[in-house]
Amino acid sequence: MKLPKLTIVVPCYNEEEVFQRTYQELKRMLFSLMDDGYIDISSRILFVDDGSTDSTWTLIERAYRENLNVNGLKLSRNFGHQRALLAGLEEAAKYSDCVISIDADLQDDVGAIREFVMKFLEGYDIVYGVRKDRSVDRFFKRKTAEMFYKIMEKLGLPLVFNHADYRLLSKRALNAMLQYKEANLFLRGIIPVLGFKTTKVFYDRKARAAGESKYPLRKMVSLALNGITSFSIRPIRFITLTGFLAFLVSIGASIYVLIQKLSSDPVSGWASIMISLWFIGGLLLMSLGLIGEYIGKIYEEVKMRPRYIVEENLKHYQPKERILKRRVKQ
Repeated sequence: MKLPKLTIVVPCYNEEEVFQRTYQELKRMLFSLMDDGYIDISSRILFVDDGSTDSTWTLIERAYRENLNVNGLKLSRNFGHQRALLAGLEEAAKYSDCVISIDADLQDDVGAIREFVMKFLEGYDIVYGVRKDRSVDRFFKRKTAEMFYKIMEKLGLPLVFNHADYRLLSKRALNAMLQYKEANLFLRGIIPVLGFKTTKVFYDRKARAAGESKYPLRKMVSLALNGITSFSIRPIRFITLTGFLAFLVSIGASIYVLIQKLSSDPVSGWASIMISLWFIGGLLLMSLGLIGEYIGKIYEEVKMRPRYIVEENLKHYQPKERILKRRVKQ
């Protein structure tokens, strides 16, 4: 039986504090799966440096030199987590039978990788890593995340609850995903619409091993807005519905104004008029902003600019015999 070639894709941005620990844990898991005969010995870890300003790339180069099962990809600048992940997936698709994506902060349980591989060997094309709970998150983040998933569900987006970007993709699922060429990436929304045979692996999420979160509130809001506007036109329809409701309210307001006019008491209606003006003005500005968000996405798509630029690609072209000899020495 031919063993599958696995690539673990790890996007990195300023991860010097946690890199060595992440590398060691992933290496142990990779070698353990090789020793147990579940994956090919030419399987590898692919670190993607998303324009780090610290020594992350230097650490990736060092790992590449000492380990034939490590590759490195350096982007020319910071393109964002989703595009860095895409860069790694596109590179891994060239030589992998299955790919696992995981963040470098070690919050996702590395031990679940073994379960991912087992599910793949059972015939699953997509394996989602799903958090059992959000007990390690702060109250605000936990509640906003729950609200995000509920909103996306209401908008008709088939997101996997409590799943981020920790997943396994088979080669055919990965190739299908890479057919999506939009500039505005939201991989959590693309993967569920691919189809194929899917399953879930549940795990306990840990606290960040070191360093600071690379997803502050601003980026979380941006990701949520990008997901909503990339996969649904319901917000536009919501504007239409709101406009219709405002029209009904205006009929009621017209009746009220008419009564006030007949009663010769125009001063008492001043507050209602001002409130209506502010309400309508705010509604119009919000509507224009939402429409502008969609137009902006169209603008970005039609320019067809590259989604990322690779500055350096460290790739081993080593026969299996040499990998075996190096591992014996290690």
